[in-house]
Amino acid sequence: MKTKPNQTQTIKSVFILLFLFVCFLGNAQLKGGHILGAMGLQSGTQTPANTLSVYVPGYLYDAGSLRNADGDESLANPDITMFITGVGANYVSDFKILGANYGATILLAFASNTIQGNSLDATNSLAFTDMYVQPIQLGWHNKRADFVFSYQLYLPTGKFTAGASDNAGLGMLMNEFSAGTTVYFNDKKTFHFSALASYEINGKKKDTDIKTGDILSVEGGLGKTFYTLNAAKTAPSGILNAGVIYYLQYKLSNDKIPVGNLVLEPDKDKIGGVGAEVNYFHIGCKTSAGLRWVSEFGAESRFQGNTFFLTLAHVFSLAKEKKE
Repeated sequence: MKTKPNQTQTIKSVFILLFLFVCFLGNAQLKGGHILGAMGLQSGTQTPANTLSVYVPGYLYDAGSLRNADGDESLANPDITMFITGVGANYVSDFKILGANYGATILLAFASNTIQGNSLDATNSLAFTDMYVQPIQLGWHNKRADFVFSYQLYLPTGKFTAGASDNAGLGMLMNEFSAGTTVYFNDKKTFHFSALASYEINGKKKDTDIKTGDILSVEGGLGKTFYTLNAAKTAPSGILNAGVIYYLQYKLSNDKIPVGNLVLEPDKDKIGGVGAEVNYFHIGCKTSAGLRWVSEFGAESRFQGNTFFLTLAHVFSLAKEKKE
């Protein structure tokens, strides 16, 4: 004899499944566009006026573990490595606004294994990702300190489909404001400490009501500048910077993830990191190379791992030659 399903039991099962689904999403966190490790020593200093710098970045993030809201390891060795490269340009003029030199930056980038949150399913091959544009960059230079202020946005130019594992972009417009300083401890400006704070405001993801919370990032370092001399020991041939760097990132407002008539607001995530940087600028070739490494700690509701950032750049002088 056939029996009808118990309606009460069916409703109970549905609620259990919904509860598990909510709990899973409750531990999820959505990633912003700010790339930690892109700034380090002298992060509060603008490059010299009348220069155009063309650079190629190489960013590698190796996730060593996934941490829960209490900071405990919920998964070891997630086997996720994110990579970003591309080509960018930074221009600084001698045009003054409020006593500061005006500058601008653009970066066209490609990314693989794009991390969008705490998902372990990030498998896109190298593809065009979100574009970085900084239309306003102001830099002040004083005897014992430099200051910088900028506005930048991340345009959702990378491929994005909600729920897909092969997204190259984050599918949202991101606005960011930054301000920072580099403080010098001696007259020759060879011993310095820097801090750059960035506040990121995120829009809704494409074709959804999902919204990433606002994010605060702080980056900088404590370093020493050394000058190498030419063969005749009469003039500097290069500038070497080396020191300890750090970054901190906090989500200041909750992510908003709609599930039916509910809107989930997971616990805010945070991360810290400390490492080292060395960079060298060859004066004659006007070319620089820099390497940063940061080991992360104190992660909550996000991945924790190691960041590597390699930058190669060439600087073109746009200053008019003085006539004798």
